Amino acid sequence: MNFETRNPATGELLEQFDFLTEVQLEQKLTQADKTARAWASSSFADRAALLKSVAEVLHDQREALAHVISLEMGKRLVEAFGEVDKCASACSYYADNSEAMLQDEIIETPARKSLISYEPLGIVLAIMPWNFPLWQVFRCLVPTLMAGNGLLLKHAPNVPRCAKAIEQILRDAGAPEGLVTDLTISVDQSAKVIADHRVQGIAFTGSEAAGRKIAALAGQHLKKVVLELGGSDPFIVLDDADIDAAVEVAMRARFGNAGQICIAAKRFLVVPSRIEEFTEKMVAQAKAMQQGDPLSPETTIAPMARDDLREQVQRQVLASVEEGAELLAGGEYMPGEGFFFAPTVLANVKLGMTAYNEEIFGPVAAIVAVQDEADAIAQANATRFGLGASVWTQDLEKGEAMLRRLDVGNAFLNAQVASDIRMPFGGVKASGLGRELGEAGIREFCNTKSIWVA
Repeated sequence: MNFETRNPATGELLEQFDFLTEVQLEQKLTQADKTARAWASSSFADRAALLKSVAEVLHDQREALAHVISLEMGKRLVEAFGEVDKCASACSYYADNSEAMLQDEIIETPARKSLISYEPLGIVLAIMPWNFPLWQVFRCLVPTLMAGNGLLLKHAPNVPRCAKAIEQILRDAGAPEGLVTDLTISVDQSAKVIADHRVQGIAFTGSEAAGRKIAALAGQHLKKVVLELGGSDPFIVLDDADIDAAVEVAMRARFGNAGQICIAAKRFLVVPSRIEEFTEKMVAQAKAMQQGDPLSPETTIAPMARDDLREQVQRQVLASVEEGAELLAGGEYMPGEGFFFAPTVLANVKLGMTAYNEEIFGPVAAIVAVQDEADAIAQANATRFGLGASVWTQDLEKGEAMLRRLDVGNAFLNAQVASDIRMPFGGVKASGLGRELGEAGIREFCNTKSIWVA
């Protein structure tokens, strides 16, 4: 047995799965290649019909799918419902808009006719993470299929039930065999799939370290790659910010999904006039959060997905305290079964500390004092990451100007950073390359062909 799923709320082993044999893997690749070739010639109407059917299956199976997510990776049930709903929305949106996004673009040249055509690329290998086990896959899967490509799914080893559920959703919706294929494979087998001539692109969401390795391997074999990696998103609070609104969103942005979100707010950069009030309110709310069964509506802090992830967060918190950060709340395992970590607030965090320099992928908020707006921008950009950022001020003109100076792919004013199916999503610097979602996302895995008729 090579993959296993455990209930993060109890630590109980739920199920184990074997890796595919080499013969089984080859059979799946052969079928995927055959199906992808046929799918590439399908009409937009046929593709849209499938995606609308997928949306219906997601709605019909909403309750069961949400429970699979919660039991396998520990997400609160209310958050799991939201994840399923977002997947269905993506299906409907791309079903309605993909043809317009990928229509030929006429370009005026001396030719009799010249245009840009967006054509299917082939099979895309999606290597996906566990923290949004349906949504992360669907935001890649949906535009990939609507562009006329096939998809191979190498999911995280701790969410195999979710991976198999996704493949079954497509089958229930009427997808041809092999259009979306779950691959329960090892790291070495994944490398072979990346190198396989039948695979034309790789979409990866995960850690910076893994992303660098996958990018290097993809480059070695000249494969198109889109990477969505880690983040250390700044959350800037200025003098005229609505503190109550800012704290309310800050709590969701940092502690939702037990802090296991790439675009979670992680560094809270607050000016001197508001830092005491902001800190006091965040600490009070962090201490009031309720540990418990993710299926219970009374639970407000979910367990972390795995015990090793919890151990890593604790090491980072302890290192930060040793470096001079002040522990105001949490910082330790929560009592009882499961992989719970207490909602944690660190103050006096400065450049060079672990909580500032590294991504803490768990329920830990790092509060950083900044002198003014200029210092806030400088400190927000003083990181190798560049995924998202938010600014809180009632001066909208000033706030938008600040957003344009932040080195990130997603900048929000008076709102929580989030992915929206209508907008391109991705990062800069060590947070990745390429874009998902929106028009830019569907074009990533297309052959952008120039056609010239003399």
